[in-house]
Amino acid sequence: MADLAQPAPNLNVIAIDGPAGSGKSTIAQALAKRLELPYLDTGAMYRSVTFAVIATGADPEDAVTTASIAREMTLQMPENGDIIVNGLDATLEIRGPEVTRAVSAVAAHPDVRSELVSRQREWAHRRGGGVLEGRDIGSAVFPDALTKIYLTASAEVRAARRAGEVMDLDYDTVAADIARRDALDTSRQHDPLRRADGAIEVDTTYLDIDEVVSVISAHVDRAIAARAD
Repeated sequence: MADLAQPAPNLNVIAIDGPAGSGKSTIAQALAKRLELPYLDTGAMYRSVTFAVIATGADPEDAVTTASIAREMTLQMPENGDIIVNGLDATLEIRGPEVTRAVSAVAAHPDVRSELVSRQREWAHRRGGGVLEGRDIGSAVFPDALTKIYLTASAEVRAARRAGEVMDLDYDTVAADIARRDALDTSRQHDPLRRADGAIEVDTTYLDIDEVVSVISAHVDRAIAARAD
């Protein structure tokens, strides 16, 4: 029986990594639909832990408490996009400014990452693969993924995209927050945001969704053909 906590080279995993605003969620969902594969937003998992931490009044900087909350958390992520954390509908709350400000601190704790990486691998094992998006999928969760993609875009475009998604925050506030999160995510000690070895970088600054999905799909087709050989 396979160890569900470990990566596996025979799974059809497409890893989509990149910083905030690079288009990960939009592209990953569209790609999953085109390839008829399940989709997992791993960032939503870290946001769910953060929501649970805030709900208990705990300090997001407290590594021991946040790790305990992560291990005990019940999380449901049905295909309709809802996020149910410990029985509560947190679909909107995990995208709010309070969670957004604290999620990088929570995600930096190694025991939190270990718990969620294990859950992410189990999710993919049970489905035979899927399109997983986040910040460490190709580098830490599935370094042997079928295809590894690193999405990027100019800082201005990323901030504009995120400003359009976040309620009650203007462009300058969002741009400053993205810069802060980039610094935290790329400098954390455990599984920092980086382009994974062998990952294909795709700059989405001047590409629309269909163009990016077509580029990635072509890489996936070549990877499948190479595996068959």
